[in-house]
Amino acid sequence: MTSDTTQELAYPPRVTPFTEPFWNGLDEGVLRTSRCRGCSHMTFPPKPICPECWQSDLEWVDLSGRGTLYSYTEVSAAPATFADEAPYVLCLVDLDEGVRCLSRINAQWDQLRPDQRVKVTIRDSTPVRLFDFEIDSSEEDQ
Repeated sequence: MTSDTTQELAYPPRVTPFTEPFWNGLDEGVLRTSRCRGCSHMTFPPKPICPECWQSDLEWVDLSGRGTLYSYTEVSAAPATFADEAPYVLCLVDLDEGVRCLSRINAQWDQLRPDQRVKVTIRDSTPVRLFDFEIDSSEEDQ
C-alpha cells in the first residue's frame, strides 16, 4: 500500500550496491531483507555479513510485512532534521518471519497496544521510498 503524496526526505538514507535490492523491493511494494545461505539466519536491517556465522554468502528474501507490535514511543522533541514532522510514533515490530525492525507507525498513540497486529505500508518519498507500519485491521476482530 502506498500513500497519495510524495515526501521529499530531508535526510535520505544512503543507497549502496549491497542495499539496492532492499530499496528496489520497496519500489515494488515489498519489504525485503538478507538471509545467510550457510545458517539461514535472517537479519533486519539487511547486512552484508551474517552476524551468526560470519559468512558473506547471502540471499535476498521477501518478507510478508506483517507482524506484532512489540513496543512503541511517541517522539515529540525530534532532532532538528525531523522537527517539522513531530509528533510521530516509532515502533518495534516482530515480523512473522522472526526478525524485529524499527520504523514509524501510522497511528495515534491511543490506538496502539502491545501485541497488536500490524502490517507494512510503503511511504511514497524521494529519493527513495520508505516503509512504515499501520494497524492491521483485517486481524483486529480475530
